[in-house]
Amino acid sequence: MHAPTCARLFSFLPIGAFRAVARVTEITASSDKSFEDALNIGISRACETLKNVEGAWVQDQKVIIKDGKIVQYRVNMKVTFILAE
Repeated sequence: MHAPTCARLFSFLPIGAFRAVARVTEITASSDKSFEDALNIGISRACETLKNVEGAWVQDQKVIIKDGKIVQYRVNMKVTFILAE
């Protein structure tokens, strides 16, 4: 059996149908203020570097503690962006 060609893969889509390919990249951002601030820093930076950012989800959160106090908030997120044609 042969691998399907692009023409075969997209033959079921009507002419003019929206076609997009997205990519997901992982970003870690940190802040000394809050998780929300770390998230905003990460998203702002992603939007500076990547085009067509569509969304993100927080994979996990972490705090750095020194001398019994939180000194840094970190978020690990996955950012989705649409690839340019």
